[in-house]
Amino acid sequence: MTDETGVKLISGEVKWFDPTKGYGFILNADGGPDILLHANVLRNFGRSSVADQSRVTAWVQPTNRGLQATEVTEIRPPASDGTPPIADLNSTVIEHLESLPLRPARVKWFDKGKGFGFANIFGHPDDVFIHVEVLRHSGFSDLVIGEAIGIRVVEGPRGLMAAQITSWDRGDEKADLAMSPEFDMSPDLADEDDTDRNDYMAHVAE
Repeated sequence: MTDETGVKLISGEVKWFDPTKGYGFILNADGGPDILLHANVLRNFGRSSVADQSRVTAWVQPTNRGLQATEVTEIRPPASDGTPPIADLNSTVIEHLESLPLRPARVKWFDKGKGFGFANIFGHPDDVFIHVEVLRHSGFSDLVIGEAIGIRVVEGPRGLMAAQITSWDRGDEKADLAMSPEFDMSPDLADEDDTDRNDYMAHVAE
């Protein structure tokens, strides 16, 4: 779809995106030069990053430096064969992700080099563990402190952990935090008090 100004809607794979540099590129499905994706355009979509090989739908326009994305309308995570991104998430969780409540949260901190970080769901004090592979499978490459996200959470063997990350605007504050029994992978942790759980999570982060 193209209008009279040359702006057109495209869908392409992310070649790479570097949040530190503030930009990346989308492969041009028409075979032309790569399409510039600036961090500001991504932020307008509610994201600070996008994982390589994600599928992006965006409006692009020609400039004196080539094609540049002006608006992102959809981001789909990299293709997956259905294998859980980490061992602590079993196949049952992956198959039923959409049935888990999606909650609004903010990133407490995330260190891509270490491969993990934590977020906090609004109205709940517990830290939620985020693994870098879960992040990538959700279509993100990195997170920044204070970033608003949507998050699906399970009770795993190491405490609360993210099963999926989404853009902020998909989080539902009215969703029920309680996990369905089939997704409670560590029932014994449910009776622990907040201090014990936080101590356990701190140990996991070491």
